[in-house]
Amino acid sequence: MFFKSIVFVCILSWFVAQLLKVLICFWQEKKFDLKLFFSSGGMPSSHSAFVSSLGICVGLKSGFDSALFAICFVFGLIVMYDASGVRRAAGKQAKVINIIVENIEGLGIKIDEKLKELLGHSPIEVISGAVLGIAVALLFYKK
Repeated sequence: MFFKSIVFVCILSWFVAQLLKVLICFWQEKKFDLKLFFSSGGMPSSHSAFVSSLGICVGLKSGFDSALFAICFVFGLIVMYDASGVRRAAGKQAKVINIIVENIEGLGIKIDEKLKELLGHSPIEVISGAVLGIAVALLFYKK
């Protein structure tokens, strides 16, 4: 049954993380921004929620000493490292480039597209996403 499947739990973890982004924005800024539901970056990390729920579900099904869990664990670490490292750095670079573009536009050169700045996550966003994914997996996954 799909509702008991690992894939369902992973998608549910992603969905809850994305929904929380919208709710946190609404709570902090008193602004309902549904675009956040479909964006990357922000609190909590939906990438981390997705891969941590995958790892926990696989561990519960196959055992936490199985090769499959080890693969999921390493995969999850790579995804979370990328989210807080490489993608975060790319977001910072995009912010600097956007500032440069604004200055160039002041000289009369027109550039139509602004780079997306919110790409990666802070370590707390990654950890929060991982905790969320673990919690969703423990609550909803049934062998």
